[in-house]
Amino acid sequence: METNNPLDLIITRRIKAPRQRVWTAWSNPEHLKHWWCPRPWTTEVKAFDLRPGGAFHTFMSGPEGGTSDNPGCFLEVVPAQKLVMTSALVADYRPAENPWLSITSIVTFEDVEDDTLYTARVLHASEASAKQHLDMGFHEGWGIMLAQLEAYAQELA
Repeated sequence: METNNPLDLIITRRIKAPRQRVWTAWSNPEHLKHWWCPRPWTTEVKAFDLRPGGAFHTFMSGPEGGTSDNPGCFLEVVPAQKLVMTSALVADYRPAENPWLSITSIVTFEDVEDDTLYTARVLHASEASAKQHLDMGFHEGWGIMLAQLEAYAQELA
């Protein structure tokens, strides 16, 4: 896959937790809601059917009343290795009705000694869409989320 496409935003972090713990934090909606969006925002997991074609729907709420409704669909699931999801489709590959930001995310998990190399590549349809996501604070927001994921995964037994 091309690594320098201007339509892609990429974030990579070495998470100081074993890959299986990071996967557990990611693959269980009861865990996901604890780290998914930057605090003080909160996440409600409305749907989480971890299979190709399964629904993935989070609803985020901010302390001052802001919200972000994010329905989507898993496209590929390789346990503890790779997740691919999109906001362009919803459950059973049905086209989404006007997603506010149409993206496809490819998340990979790799062992690095006792840690996990976490990479998220977020694909956009246009330069304008990628710029919109970047201007919204992509790197800062996803960076905060990954720090929260790391802290949460470290606490999992």
